Amino acid sequence: MRYGHFDDDQREYVIDRPDTPLPWINYLGTDAYFGIISNTAGGYSFYRDAKLRRLTRYRYNNAPLDVGGRYVYVRDDETGDYWSPSWQPTPQKELDGYECRHGLSYTTIASTRGGISTETLYYAPLGETLEVWRVRVTNTRATAANLSLFSSVEFCLWDAQDDATNFQRNYSIGQVEIEDGVIYHKTEYRERRDHFAYFACSAEISGYSTSRDAFLGAYRGWDRPAAVENGALHNEEAHGWQPIGSHHVRLALLPGETREVTFVLGYAENPRDAKFDPPGSQTLNKKRVRPTIAKWLRPENVEQGLADLRSYWDDLLDKIQVRTPDGDTDRMVNIWNAYQCMVTFNMSRSASLYESGIGRGMGFRDSNQDLLGFVHMVPERARQRILDIAATQKATGGAYHQYQPLTKRGNNDIGEGFNDDPLWLILGVGAYLKETGDLSLLDEAVPFDNAPGSEEPLYEHLRRSLRYTLERLGPHGLPLIGRADWNDCLNLNCFSDTPGEPFQTTENASGGVAESVFIAGLFVLAAKELAGIAALRDLDGEEAVYLASAEKMAGTIAEHGWDGDWFRRAYDFYGNVIGSGENDEGQIFIEPQGICVLGGVGLEDGLAVKALDSVADRLATPHGIVLQQPPYSGYRIELGEISSYPPGYKENAGIFCHTNPWIMIAEAMTGNGDRAFDYYRRLNPSAREEISEVHRCEPYVYAQMIAGKDAPTHGEAKNSWLSGTAAWNFVAITQWILGIRPDFGGLRVDPVLPGDWEGFSVTRRFRGATYEISIPANSKVTHLEVDGVRIEGNLIPLAEPGAVVRVTAHVG
Repeated sequence: MRYGHFDDDQREYVIDRPDTPLPWINYLGTDAYFGIISNTAGGYSFYRDAKLRRLTRYRYNNAPLDVGGRYVYVRDDETGDYWSPSWQPTPQKELDGYECRHGLSYTTIASTRGGISTETLYYAPLGETLEVWRVRVTNTRATAANLSLFSSVEFCLWDAQDDATNFQRNYSIGQVEIEDGVIYHKTEYRERRDHFAYFACSAEISGYSTSRDAFLGAYRGWDRPAAVENGALHNEEAHGWQPIGSHHVRLALLPGETREVTFVLGYAENPRDAKFDPPGSQTLNKKRVRPTIAKWLRPENVEQGLADLRSYWDDLLDKIQVRTPDGDTDRMVNIWNAYQCMVTFNMSRSASLYESGIGRGMGFRDSNQDLLGFVHMVPERARQRILDIAATQKATGGAYHQYQPLTKRGNNDIGEGFNDDPLWLILGVGAYLKETGDLSLLDEAVPFDNAPGSEEPLYEHLRRSLRYTLERLGPHGLPLIGRADWNDCLNLNCFSDTPGEPFQTTENASGGVAESVFIAGLFVLAAKELAGIAALRDLDGEEAVYLASAEKMAGTIAEHGWDGDWFRRAYDFYGNVIGSGENDEGQIFIEPQGICVLGGVGLEDGLAVKALDSVADRLATPHGIVLQQPPYSGYRIELGEISSYPPGYKENAGIFCHTNPWIMIAEAMTGNGDRAFDYYRRLNPSAREEISEVHRCEPYVYAQMIAGKDAPTHGEAKNSWLSGTAAWNFVAITQWILGIRPDFGGLRVDPVLPGDWEGFSVTRRFRGATYEISIPANSKVTHLEVDGVRIEGNLIPLAEPGAVVRVTAHVG
C-alpha cells in the first residue's frame, strides 16, 4: 500500500496520511546549518556537527519513535480545543485533513481541524545559519475565529552526548535571555563558549516561556502542554533544568482570512573579545545577530529565500537529466537519488533517524565513496572534501577510520587499522579528476594526520595508500584485513567474548594471518586507477609499476581467492578459508563477487560470469541480493560482529544495499544489461513504493539494508538516507547501465541496456559544456555523431566551456 505519491513537477514527495510505518524524514540545510525533520515535524537542528553543536533536543529510541521536534500548536480560544497541525505530538486530536510535502531541503506540513487550516513551511536559507518556520493560518469557517498560536523548541545544551548523560551538571547550567520577544539560549556562554542560539517571532507576542516545566506542567508531555491547554504563557525564564523556547501569538481571523507568522531558529557566534554588551557585563552581545533576525522575519525575504533554494537545487540536478522508458529510473536519477547523494555528502553517517549524531563522524572510506555520487554536482566542494579526508591519513598510508566534521581531525576513539580505507582515497581522487580534469589537485600540499610541517603533495598520499596495502600482505599474498575491511562486521582478529565490547575498537589479537580477498579486488581496481593518474602526469615508469602490481594481485586472487564457482571472501586468523564451499555456513559472499569484477578480475577467463551466475543462483531475492549464504546460525568468536546478528539482518545475510550496485556494475561489465537493470529495479525505492507497508522506510530514498530471505520480516528496510547505497546506485545506473561515464579524456558513452529498451536520451553538463546525447537503440556503441561529425569509438571529445553539443550514438 501507499502512504503518499510523487509530485515530479514540484520535485516533492507528498505524504497523504501522518501514520507512516516509520517516521519519513527530510533534511533542512545545504552547507553548515542542518536539521532533520519528519513528516510529523519531529527532528532536531545542529550547526556543522550533530554531536558538538546541537541546537535542539531529540530523543532517540523513544515511544513513540519520533519525539522532539519543531512543534506548533493551535488553540481555539472560544472552545479551549487545541491541536498540533503536524499531528504529532497531539495524535489524540484527530485532523480533518493532512498533507506533508517533502521537497529538496524544505518541508511543508498542512492540515485542517474544525474549519481552521494551517500550513507550515520549514527550510534553512542558503548561506545562513538558521531555519525559517512560516506558519499560515486560515479561517475557513463562516464565522470569526479567535485563536492562539504557540511555537515550541527544546534547547539542547550543545554537546548532545553530555546533554543526555551529565544531568548532575546540566540541570543547573541552563541560561537564557529574552529581548524584544527574541529568546536567546546561552548555556555555557558565560564561560568557554562563544556561540548561542536564538528563537524569534515576526508577530507581536502575548507572552513567552523558556521553562519546560512551566510550559508542559508537572507530569505532562508534549501531547498536552499545560500552557497551551490554559491558553497563556507567563514570561517564565529558565534557570537551569530544561530551557525551551515558546511564543504565544493571538490571532483574530475573519471568515476566509489568512494570517502569516514566521518563526526563526538560528545559531550565531561572537568574537571572543566581544562576547558581552556592555563589556564586562554578562549580557549577550546581540549587535551582530539583530540584522539577521530582522531580515528573516520579513515575509518577502522568506519568499525569496525559498525561491533561491529551489534555484540552487535546479542548478545541481540539471547537471544530469535522463529520459528513459522507465519512470522510476527517471525519477530517481533526475531528483531523489541525486538529492540523497548530496545529503549523504553533508551528513556522511552522522545524523539520521538511525544515526544519533553522537557515535559516528565522517568516515574515511564512507566519504570517499559518497564523493562518487556528488562530484558532478559540486566539484569545488568535492575538492575540499578530498583535501580534508587526505589530511587525516597517517604517514604510513593508513588512515583514521573517522574524523569529526567540526574539527576535521581524526577520531582517536575509533582509530585506524581498517585496511581497505586508504585505497578508497585513490578512487575518490580519480572520480574528481575524471569529472573536472583539474590536475592541480594532485599538487596540493596536504599534511599527514593534520601535523604542521608534514605536508606532501596529494599525489604522494595516493602513492602511500597503495604502498600501505603492499606492505601488509599475508601468507597467500593477499592483503591483511586488519580490524576489518569494507564489512566493518567481519572482525577476524577481534575474538571478543565480553558483552558490550565494541568489535571494531577492541584490541586485536596478535600473530594472526587474516587476509581479505575483498581488499585484494579493491587493490586491483585502485592500482589501475592510480596507473591512469600516473599516465596523466607522464610518469610512465610508475604507470607500469602500478599495472604490474594490479596484474600480480589479480593472479593471486585467481590462485588463492577462487573457490571453483565464486570468489572466496577471506582467510581467518588461523589461515582457514571463509566464503567457500568448504564452510558449513557463510559459503558465498556478495562483496568479492562485485569488487573483483569491478577491478577486471575474471573478465577475460570467464570467472566473472561464473561468479555472477552464482550470485543469481545463491544470493538474489525479489527484494535484492543478500550479503552471504547460508547465514550464521550462532555467534562465532573468530568472525566477530557479523555472526552477532540474527539470520537475515544487517551483515548476517541481510540485503546490504550498498553492495548490490557492485553486482549491477559487474553485470554491465560482462554485457548483461537485463540482469543489471533487474537488480537495479529490485532496490529502486520508487519501484518499491507500492509495498510501503513491507518496506516501511521512505519510498524516495535508499536504505542501508533490507531484511534478507532468512529473516521473518523479509523485505523490511532499515537505516535509510545515510548510506553508500546512494552513491553507488547513482554510479551503477548513470555510468554503467545508461553508460554516460566520465573518463580522464572526456565523456564516454557506453550503455548496457535491458533488451526491451529502444534507447533513451540524456542531458549532461560536463566540464563547462552541455551534451545532449541520444542513444536510439539497444546495442553496443560503434561510433558517435558529434554536431554532425562522425567520431569513431565511444569517447566524446571535450568541447569548449559554454558549448551545447548534440551527440547521437550509433550502434551495431
